Amino acid sequence: MCIRMKTIIPDTSAVIIGAVSKIIEKENLDYPEIIIPEAVVCELEHQANADRREGINGLNELQHLQDLQDEGKLAISFKGKRPTNYDIKYAKSGEIDAIIRDLARSEFGTLLTNDKVQAETAKAQGIPVYYFEQKYVEKTLTITKFFDDETMSVHLKENVCPMAKKGTPGHIKFVKLSDELFNYGMLQEIIDEIIDKARNDSKTYLESVKEGSIVVQSREYRISIAKPPFSEAIEITAVRPVVNIDLEEYHLSSKLMDRINNNAEGILISGSPGAGKSTFVQAIAKYYSKELNKIVKTMESPRDLQLPDEITQYAPLEGSMENTADVLLLVRPDYTIYDELRKNHDFNIFADMRLAGVGMIGVVHATRPIDAIQRIASRVELGVIPSIVDTSIYIENGEVKSVYETKMTVKVPSGMKEADLARPVIEVRDFETGELKNEIYTYGEQTIVMNLDLVNNPSQSSKSSVDIIAEKEILRQIKRILPKKAKVDVKVISPERANIYIPENLIPKIIGKNGKRIAEIEEKVGISLGVEVIEESYNKAPFEIDIIHTKKQLILDLGRENGNSNFDILIGGEYLLTATTSKKGEIKIKKGIELSDFIIEAIELGLEITAVRK
Repeated sequence: MCIRMKTIIPDTSAVIIGAVSKIIEKENLDYPEIIIPEAVVCELEHQANADRREGINGLNELQHLQDLQDEGKLAISFKGKRPTNYDIKYAKSGEIDAIIRDLARSEFGTLLTNDKVQAETAKAQGIPVYYFEQKYVEKTLTITKFFDDETMSVHLKENVCPMAKKGTPGHIKFVKLSDELFNYGMLQEIIDEIIDKARNDSKTYLESVKEGSIVVQSREYRISIAKPPFSEAIEITAVRPVVNIDLEEYHLSSKLMDRINNNAEGILISGSPGAGKSTFVQAIAKYYSKELNKIVKTMESPRDLQLPDEITQYAPLEGSMENTADVLLLVRPDYTIYDELRKNHDFNIFADMRLAGVGMIGVVHATRPIDAIQRIASRVELGVIPSIVDTSIYIENGEVKSVYETKMTVKVPSGMKEADLARPVIEVRDFETGELKNEIYTYGEQTIVMNLDLVNNPSQSSKSSVDIIAEKEILRQIKRILPKKAKVDVKVISPERANIYIPENLIPKIIGKNGKRIAEIEEKVGISLGVEVIEESYNKAPFEIDIIHTKKQLILDLGRENGNSNFDILIGGEYLLTATTSKKGEIKIKKGIELSDFIIEAIELGLEITAVRK
């Protein structure tokens, strides 16, 4: 195409790829006038400040054009208005592109662009346009060259030798790939190559772009990039599935296969990181799609499951999995795979879709078979758990280690004696043997996940789980009656009796007139109570603390009576930290740090968080 006009107005896309320099040489233009819109300079400056490579490339092109002007090959000037905050906010809607087109129209120049939509819009407005199409040359990513048949992941970091994990789930070794240290420039070239492929390859997606963090899915490779200020140095991690096997290769029992074929509608697949969860999920997804002719979709962020073309993989729509779920409820697939369930809204979406009638398969990180069910039990009403999760499959070392099923019944929970304590109980049984493994029920205001191994074998623990639960509930009831500063403790001495230890002057308050108040507490907790004077040793007995969630903090509330004091904080009886309370008896921990994440995870797992005075 021949440019008849001597005035060229390039947009941001053209400057970034160096189109101005290229067409001056290609078209043999004689001293053209190049007008750079101020909006282009503003956009390049913003990209460069964000450490985006395209911004640096664009500024380098402008410097090159200045050199060409010094050589007498062209004339360059900068015109037009700089974009306002409104223009920047709605840049994706075309506001900045419109500013550039207006400048091209007012200067009677030719708009130069690498943006197809920009070119077509300019034509529609009668603006002369030169569409500089840059064809992408398909090439293999450099980082993929570090992979062989056994490589699960490759780890590159600034000033560190390249490392890789090799093997299969359960049999992994961490090996050095070479003695060469990767410097900043080498890693930046690899990152530029990955970003360029994401823009031009239909099978490579930018799954997440945040300050200092980029996640890319390129076919079977999930690539995570970390840069300052998020990390102290550049780091690139690429992960790829080592094996891609069919469901029949897991040699599942005929009973479990019958369950998968006919009855399983709410499945949780759990295991620790690297245990082989994704591989099993891929196998079961392909089985449902190809063998059972079911419509299967996925909800993933990032989309890293390796699945056949028949299975559509959805990312968060406009950044939200709730929006993705809304679309899927209209599509109505037979099964939806949710990879992976971590936060409250993930479990809520899973539950809503399952209750809407969609077959759901969720992937959960867990270190025990019961953990997956326990994490969802803390987020939904007890009675709907069997409707949401009917089958839980635990993966370990690439194999199906345990399969649990859930059922609702009404009975006296194991370890309790009185018949009037009967209540709705969710039984978690081993699917193959029918052995009762766990019970989930409410006790007072708490949801209890009871380990039946401890109930049936109390010698395994110094205090049974039933005793711990009973003590906590009795303590909760009597704290409502006594002053906040009162020292109090509870100890279960038999399945039928517990002792309350309080200061002598508070005993009448607990007993009540004619023993009425103590009788009411006994009726609520279902156990006989004795009242004794507290001993000095009880002043250092562990007591449960309240956890308050705010937007930015976790507040450990020990009570105003414990203000300005030193305490050890325990999780599940194990030491976590020592801290001094505020005047209000609070310990504040910032959210987002490892310590707060650890406490939140403990709450999700139902572990007891207590404090002991130093």
